[in-house]
Amino acid sequence: MKTHDLPPDAGRSWWLHDALSADPGDQAPPLTGDTTADVVILGGGYTGMWTAFFLKEAEPDLDIVLLEQDICGGGPSGRNGGFVNSWWGALAELCRRFGEGPTLALCRAGEESVKAIGEFCTANAIDAWFRPDGDLGAASSEAQIGYWADNVMAADRLDLPDLFRVVDRRSVRELIDTPRLHGGIFTPMGATVQPARLARGIRRVLLERGVKIHEQTPVTRFGAGSPVIAETPGGAVRAGSAVVALNAWAAHWKRFRRLLTVRGSYIALTAPAPDKLEELGWTNGMGLWDHRAALHYVRTTPDGRIAFGVGGVQPGLARTIGPRFAWDERAVGVAAEDLYRMFPSFHDVPIEAAWGGPIDVAGHHIPFFGSLDGGTVHYGHGYTGNGVGPSHLGGQILAALTLGRSSELFSLPIVTERPMKFPPEPVRSPGTYLANKAIWRKDQMEDRDEEPSPIVDFVAHLPRRMGYNLGP
Repeated sequence: MKTHDLPPDAGRSWWLHDALSADPGDQAPPLTGDTTADVVILGGGYTGMWTAFFLKEAEPDLDIVLLEQDICGGGPSGRNGGFVNSWWGALAELCRRFGEGPTLALCRAGEESVKAIGEFCTANAIDAWFRPDGDLGAASSEAQIGYWADNVMAADRLDLPDLFRVVDRRSVRELIDTPRLHGGIFTPMGATVQPARLARGIRRVLLERGVKIHEQTPVTRFGAGSPVIAETPGGAVRAGSAVVALNAWAAHWKRFRRLLTVRGSYIALTAPAPDKLEELGWTNGMGLWDHRAALHYVRTTPDGRIAFGVGGVQPGLARTIGPRFAWDERAVGVAAEDLYRMFPSFHDVPIEAAWGGPIDVAGHHIPFFGSLDGGTVHYGHGYTGNGVGPSHLGGQILAALTLGRSSELFSLPIVTERPMKFPPEPVRSPGTYLANKAIWRKDQMEDRDEEPSPIVDFVAHLPRRMGYNLGP
């Protein structure tokens, strides 16, 4: 399929179109005039909304105002791949960085969030297609075979015999019958969800509990202090405390500029083909991802579609978040081409939708949570494309910080560890662009079973050599 045949998203993911058609929800008009609150939350994605939810759980009478520049779920929370995971898939890496005790605590807390999201959907009648069927990390090229060995050894060392199941080249086809997978590792500790339906469901619950949500309300100026002040085009909010949960857009703030970089993530979605999914044997909600540095993430839908995502895209120097992030024709073209390469039986099934946008990327590949000096402003960022499950945990952390309450969650590495800084400009943008191009080039050559050149290989490995978890 040629890239110009791909349907642009018109600013919205297929997930969000589906969620809004199923239930558009009550109105949440822009802020008009000045108001006060106990807490003002900046950002109507998962992190901001989960924080509001846990604040209301703890103190139902708390006066909360949530400000969102678009609509709730209009950002990454409504367009991601819908993988609901903890951190078990990064077990060996986290053990090396934080030690076994803190890593186990983090992964178990993340696992509890995966379960809790399913329970939340059931309790609140949210039809978000939650399927706790685990996920498969597979080798989509010969070069990726065995990438899972460190995780298997770490699980064995920690006496976690049921965490991973290694599947060889033959056995992997019993899970997904395609010739392009060369074995892998399966874990039951994961789920899939329709991400926009989940986001809009959380929004509904917040409105029912009295949270004041103002959509189409960008914050034009923010003052940290006592009170905090959030100014918008139509008015201002003065509050005792604030939560900043802006995902990629936090990179525009001076305080977070060195802690985040921005990459794009894009998805191509096929038309329904349930008969072909039956032939693949892939009829459950299991998620699939591969071991590329710029990974593929793939899942199915109840009506028989394949949603095929590609991560790690950087359109140009990307010093600011502009229109190219919302629609990168080359990236969605690559997603479509790689979909047909990985699933040749779908070659005659058209791409019905494609979309994408920016995500926030942290140097260590895990989010970070904390408070600004003064203690009235709290933040959580850096999910690096893996925020559906961890944002639930992040909401609990931010709610406890906001209320000034102690929590055992404060001992987790995502709170205690300082995030890694990226180089300053003018080095950062061209440096990350060149490294990202090399990573993509290396992955694409290995997809064709070709050997990357020494120069490409060297540049692709540079982020790792500098201590960042952003490449091979």
